[in-house]
Amino acid sequence: MEYKDYYKILGVAKGASDKEIKAAYRRLARKHHPDVNPGNKQAEARFKEIGEANDVLSDKEKRRRYDALGANWNTVGRQPQGWPGGGTRIDFEDLGTGGFSDFFRTFFGGGASGFGGEEAFRPAADAEAEVDLTLSEVLRGTTREVALDGSPRRVEVKIPPGVRDGSRVRVAGEGGRGAGGRRGDLYLRVRVALDPTFERRGDDLQATIRAPLTTAVLGGELQVATLEGSVGIKIPSGTPAGQVFRLRGHGLPRLGEPGGRGDLLATLAVELPRSLTARQKELFEELQRSGA
Repeated sequence: MEYKDYYKILGVAKGASDKEIKAAYRRLARKHHPDVNPGNKQAEARFKEIGEANDVLSDKEKRRRYDALGANWNTVGRQPQGWPGGGTRIDFEDLGTGGFSDFFRTFFGGGASGFGGEEAFRPAADAEAEVDLTLSEVLRGTTREVALDGSPRRVEVKIPPGVRDGSRVRVAGEGGRGAGGRRGDLYLRVRVALDPTFERRGDDLQATIRAPLTTAVLGGELQVATLEGSVGIKIPSGTPAGQVFRLRGHGLPRLGEPGGRGDLLATLAVELPRSLTARQKELFEELQRSGA
């Protein structure tokens, strides 16, 4: 079983203050958060490792026992000299510590008197809930008040602009209660509702704009709907159906990139007249005879 150097994982000295540990954890957690690194398994594993290190070093009792462990870490269960309380061999198969490492489960999962019992080190449980957002809420960011199952508590969560469907928003310290009154984290899983006008592609939006045949042939100006109102664009003469116009900066915010925005890709659809007057039909016949 691999020894976990929690100080090294957080990049702090053994004598680091609580404030230094908290700052190091927040910095690394932001860098390796799954929402910032979607699909990156290495970053996800690093994020869990950082969380485990913080769980131990931010808890005074756990940190005291971890520091006392020292070089005798691999003699647990054999009553190493100097280890507080002694103890008997532990069965670590069903300690219920979730995503923690074997090293953490061994020393903080509980089950032996030498470690204060399972309840004394029962880890705080994370909680998860779902939230539905519109594209307009994704654009501006929003807040949601969440009622947790089985609890009268209601938690107000700030959701940042640019979140994607299926991503999770973490709220530290608002999950289930563990030993010593400490709480796990609350995770909000985001679901983005389908929009009748726009289709999302990453941070870009796709939409269809419709132009009369005369505008496509002769050119003109069209109004394009965006999430923030209409924008006028020029249509060159002879523009074919299917032409895509890119409206830069009219997409969705780029998560973790302040001021960054995706684009709006507007595809031109040409509307043919459904009925013609006698004069209009005559003009089209003239065009046909001219080979146009």
